[in-house]
Order: sequence, then structure tokens, then C-alpha cells
Amino acid sequence: MVERPNQDEWRRWIADHASKLLLFARQMARSEADAQDLVQEALAECWQRNAACIPPLPLLFATIRRRAIDLARRDDRRLNREQSVALNDTQPWFDTGVEQREFGRMIQAALAELPPEQREVITLKIWGEMTFAEIGQTLGIPANTAASRFRYGLSELRKLTKQVLT
Repeated sequence: MVERPNQDEWRRWIADHASKLLLFARQMARSEADAQDLVQEALAECWQRNAACIPPLPLLFATIRRRAIDLARRDDRRLNREQSVALNDTQPWFDTGVEQREFGRMIQAALAELPPEQREVITLKIWGEMTFAEIGQTLGIPANTAASRFRYGLSELRKLTKQVLT
């Protein structure tokens, strides 16, 4: 019988993966608070399903994605508030040091210009450290489609950032 993870193991696991999960949730959510709620709800849901073990990352990414879709559908009555938040949102997507803050802003702006399908694949691949097979499973697409979106997205990011870096 497998031993249940103790509180320290859960804390270590969350410390190791929280930034990846939150970055992905930020791509799906309309505000920082909603992104944090999505991560928390996904962790709680996965833990309730099977508290005997720590859930695999692809399951958490998929759960965050489903919860984000549900949240977007329920948010019609909060649309005005969230539009004003989106216009004034100054929260960066990256946790960066002082010396990398400008670079992070440039990458964030370039990522925001990509189509959502490419942006979510790039986020899952680079910051989520997932394979194309895991990304495909998470997004419900073939692994080859995930690889193509990644390749096209990186090509577009190079074009968008080339002007700034040269």
C-alpha cells in the first residue's frame, strides 16, 4: 500500500510547481485573483479525487484549463468589472529580478500578441516543462499539433522580439 504524502511533501511539491501552474492559469484568467483561484480550485479538486498521492502535473494543467472555461462562462454578470481590471492590470506574468524586469515585460508583450492556441502551448512547454504528448493530452489535441503550434509560436516570438533585441 502506498503511503499518503505528508504535509511537508505537499508543501515541497507545491513550492516546486506553484509558479508553473500560476503562470498557466494567468494565460486563461482575466485577472490575477481569478488565476490564483483557478490554481487553488484545481489543487483542491485533484486532492479530493485522490488524496493518497500527489497528482501528476498534466492532470492539474487540464483541471486548471477546464475550471477556466467554466469561470469564463459564469462571468457574464461580472464582465464590466473584469474589463476595467484587464485595462489596468499591471501584474507581470513572470516573477523576475530587478535586472530582468524589462526583458520580462518585452516577452510578456510579445506573448500577448500571439494567438491563444500558440501562447498556451508555449507556456506549457517552456514554463510548464511538459512534453508535446502531455500538452496534447492537456489541451485535447494531437501531440503533432502541439509541436506545430509551439514551432509557429516561437517563430512569431522571434519576429516580435528581434526588433527590440537588435
